[in-house]
This record gives sequence, structure tokens and C-alpha cells, in this order.
Amino acid sequence: MNKINHILLTLSVSVLLSGCASFGKGITEAILEKQDSEDTRVCEITGNQFTGLKPQVEAPGRKMKVLMVHGVGNHLPGYSTEFLEKLTKELDLPVTTRAYKNIKLVDPKDPGKNLGNLRIHRYLDQSQTQELLFYELTWSEITAKDKEVLAYDNSGEQSFRRAEVNDLLKKFSNDTGPDPIIYLGEKRDDILVAFAQSFCWMISGDWSALPDDVQQVCSSKNVTPFYNDSYAFVSHSLGSRITIDGLQRLASIYADQENALYYSAIANVLKNKEVPIYMMSNQLPMLQLGRSIPKIVNQEDAYCKPDGQKFAERMLLKTNIIAFSDPNDLLSYALPHDFVKKYLDSRLCINVTNININVAKIYDAFGLGKLANPMDAHVGYDTDDRVVALIAKGIANEKTAPIVKERCSWVRTID
Repeated sequence: MNKINHILLTLSVSVLLSGCASFGKGITEAILEKQDSEDTRVCEITGNQFTGLKPQVEAPGRKMKVLMVHGVGNHLPGYSTEFLEKLTKELDLPVTTRAYKNIKLVDPKDPGKNLGNLRIHRYLDQSQTQELLFYELTWSEITAKDKEVLAYDNSGEQSFRRAEVNDLLKKFSNDTGPDPIIYLGEKRDDILVAFAQSFCWMISGDWSALPDDVQQVCSSKNVTPFYNDSYAFVSHSLGSRITIDGLQRLASIYADQENALYYSAIANVLKNKEVPIYMMSNQLPMLQLGRSIPKIVNQEDAYCKPDGQKFAERMLLKTNIIAFSDPNDLLSYALPHDFVKKYLDSRLCINVTNININVAKIYDAFGLGKLANPMDAHVGYDTDDRVVALIAKGIANEKTAPIVKERCSWVRTID
């Protein structure tokens, strides 16, 4: 009898404990579901009003051309597909070509050197009077060979020794960590040439003039499309540094009076362009470490104001940087005005709008504090609806998207 009672007691305790565990799991799931349903992620904009791409897309007689430059880590052509589909939906461009175009980029001085891929998409509105040409630069082929040095560390020889989560983090680190280091070395020139070739194809003409499925140097000498069309850049992490360095390099080359008249003409057109750069997970401050300060800094008044003594020597009329940064992204930084004045070339005439935005969800860790996945915070910008809406339609204008009006706050800055 005592034995039977003991068995019954054991079964009762097991059931009770199982019930407690299920009850605890139920509470946990309920709390997490509630946190998922209550989206309290911040979106705080500090800087000047900006219009986004929409006005340029709608401008009669002009094409809107956008170049996207990816950041650290291995990327394959097509990496921007989800972002592009969200962007064109926000811009109300539901018509596209049956196929995109691909151009294998090569070095003009060494045509045998492969510098990655440029993929071009064409989108239009229903009446086919508004047009967006989207250029996706994939440069990670340039650094892939160098990163093979760490390939052994991703193999089963080493990875089985790690905890599963740590192994995933180590592989992510091995894929992304080397790129900024490699960029500071000899491959930097190759990456900037890839940017320059992409820029050349972007300004060289319309959709019909672009080749497809070729490995070819861009050698266009037609400056008319560049003069007429509108341009913008979208970048992520290291891609932001590449874009700034690439524009600065191009402007310096085009301003060289020893070059052909074509390059002088490009330099003159650049001087009258306002070019926005939408930077996601901006890393300019971190990637400035160990670099020389540009020769011309802290001279915005001289180069960027019409009555400035060196206004004719500017590179661009204005470079509007829209810097998106998730505070839980361990690799992203805001751009303070003092940093721009001290470390970025004054001839670019840079104006910065900082956007502090949570793209990763934040959870309450049951009284231990709040947490957000730093990997989600680093890679989640281009799929966030608020980010896409801000790039498409800006802030504080008549076309601003409802999601931005409802979910974002804006603080205007003045001198």
C-alpha cells in the first residue's frame, strides 16, 4: 500500500511540475506576443527637411538613377531585391522590364581584372512617364580571395568545438570583420574603381543604351544624360565609406585639368548637383580611425556658399547625407556636425540629417533589462517599412508617407 501511495505521489508531483512548466511557458509566450504586438520602436529624425526620391521620380523629362553599394560580408547579385521591391511599391512604380541587365565590371587599366557585378533594374509608373533606373553594385568578389585565409576556421575542424550560437557568431565575424581591414589595404583602389565604373555606367545614358551580359569597360563620353537626370546613392555600413571616398576620388580626377575635356565637363556638372546619400548603419566615424584627415576641412563657408571665396572649387553643390542608425547596432554611428567639419572634405558641401531608429525589436528580458538582437539591428534597415518610406518620400513635406507621420518624430536644426 505504501508503495502504491509513493507511486501515486510521484505521478502527482510530475503532473504538477509539468503543469507549472507549461503554465510558465504560457506566461512567457504571452509576454513575448504582447511585446511583438506593441511596436514601440523609436524613429527620431534630427536635421533638415528632406523630400526623398519621389519629387525627382515625378520630375518631367528626367530619369531618377539610384546606385546601391553594399557593406561588409559576402554578397551575391540580387541582394537588394527585397529593398527594391518595397521602394518601388512606395514610389508607385508597378511596371518593370521582363529582365534586368548585368555588367561584369573591369579595371580600365587592367581589363583582365574582375571588379564585381553591376545589375540594373528599370521601373516605371502605369503611364510610363516616370522612370527609375536602379543600379546594384556587388563588389565583395574583390575581397573574397583575401578572406580565404580564414576559411579553415569555418570548417568542421574548428566549428564543432564551439557552442552552436557562438559558431554562428564566429562565422558572421569571419565573413564581415575582414572587409574594413582589407579596404584599408591595396584592394581599396580596386573597390573604388568598381564604384567609378558603376558611376560611369549610371551617367552614360538610358536603359536602351546599356549593354547586357557583358564584361566591359565603361568609356562613355556623353555628358548630356548626366546633366539632365537626377542621382542618389543608397549605402550600407562599409558601403558608406566607399561612396564618400568614391565621390571624392571622382571629383578630384574630373577636376584635373590635364584630363580630357569630357572629365572637365563632368566636374562642372557635379558642381551643380545636389546628391543625396541614404546611409544605413553608417560607419564613417569608425572607418576614419587610422586615416589621414582630408586636406580641406572646416571650410564650408568658403566652398559651399555662393559668396564664398572658393565656391567655384567645390565638388558638389550639396551632398545631403541621411544617416540611419539603430542604437542597438554595434557597428553604426550617428554623424555629429563636428565630425563632418573635422573629418570630411569641405568641397563635398555635406549636410547631415541623423535618424535614430530601432529596426530591431526590443524585448524585456523578464526584469534583467531590455535587449535587442545586434545582428538584426545591423542588417534590418533595408527591409524596415519606415526606412523605405523615408527614402522614398522624406519628412515634413506634402508627400511624406503616413507611416512616417505616425511613427516618427522630427526635430529641425538651424545654424
